[in-house]
Amino acid sequence: MQLKDTDRFFCATLSILAFHPVNWRQKFYYFFVVMVFSSCLAEKVFAVNHSFIPHQLVFLFSATVREVVDGDTIVLEEGQQVRLVGIQAPKLGLGRPNFMDWPKANDAKDFLVQLTLGKKVKLYVGQQIVDHNRRLLAHVVTEDGRWVQEEMLLHGWGRVYSFPDNRRVVREMLAMEKTARAQHLGIWADDYYAIQSPDKVGPVGSFQIVEGKVLTVAKNKEMVYLNFQENWRTDFTVEIKLASVAWFLSEGIDIMQLQGQTISVRGWVENKNGPMIEVTHPEQIEIIILP
Repeated sequence: MQLKDTDRFFCATLSILAFHPVNWRQKFYYFFVVMVFSSCLAEKVFAVNHSFIPHQLVFLFSATVREVVDGDTIVLEEGQQVRLVGIQAPKLGLGRPNFMDWPKANDAKDFLVQLTLGKKVKLYVGQQIVDHNRRLLAHVVTEDGRWVQEEMLLHGWGRVYSFPDNRRVVREMLAMEKTARAQHLGIWADDYYAIQSPDKVGPVGSFQIVEGKVLTVAKNKEMVYLNFQENWRTDFTVEIKLASVAWFLSEGIDIMQLQGQTISVRGWVENKNGPMIEVTHPEQIEIIILP
């Protein structure tokens, strides 16, 4: 098969994984076939500027970008929609009822258009490869070796947005986000995306980054709570499953010893006895070392 035909084979296989109700044994077989073929073709694709990408991620296939939907979603020539895993760009309403464009959403889309539209890219995957909307979850690299997620973050057109089942290279991306934030680039020049303090978190239903000092650490039979102010019934709190504490410790975060430390936490704001962010994996928390 020519490379073009092989690309189509990959896409067809992924369509089976994403759209057809096959059982887990069949899904494993299809995924195994994709991985074998992608390994055989690795030498035929263009280089990557970051050596850690091929070591931590798996090359999937190459394709040309046909359309850019918004600042973190593209459509490939064969019609597959790809979500740039690990980042969240400002959202566009895209015709959804009662959904307003976020500030700078069109700017983020325009940047992604310049970077990818009509160009050949290659896709790498980490852990989960399809989301609940049946989009491929991938890291995207341009033909000249530019990692698209890095470009979006370094120019300030997105925030790091990770999940427990997609944590690969997130630490590297957090450092890129921090660089853009320090220079007030892109979204970081807009107060809409400003880092929030524990005394003013929200609105409920929004994705936020909150930075502050942990006042107390409390736990019950199932949960650990990081409290940042006196009244835990109304003030901002971080919630972590007690069963996850050992996992966080293995990643260098001792949840039970965070009292008195300044941390940054990111996630969706819920209303549970006041504003709360549920933390499900270590990359959501960063310990801030103060000078």
